[in-house]
Amino acid sequence: MRAMRKGRIDINSESDVSGSLQIGPTSLGMVRIFVETSTGGFPLDFEPEEAEEIAEELRAAAHRARTASGKGGQNKGGPKR
Repeated sequence: MRAMRKGRIDINSESDVSGSLQIGPTSLGMVRIFVETSTGGFPLDFEPEEAEEIAEELRAAAHRARTASGKGGQNKGGPKR
């Protein structure tokens, strides 16, 4: 995962900051995305429908990134659309 250390946050800004991402259901029926870096971590909870929308946005962004980078192909484990 990449994030900006200081200044304006921009989707195209690169950084040396690394982190981890955990995704799973909570006991309250929410979907939690937990983001952790060396400076700390924070949970983001979503209704299942919101999580599905996020998943669709991630797939669309991955497709656009492949197209922009000229890689064009599918991931071996990914669904064919």
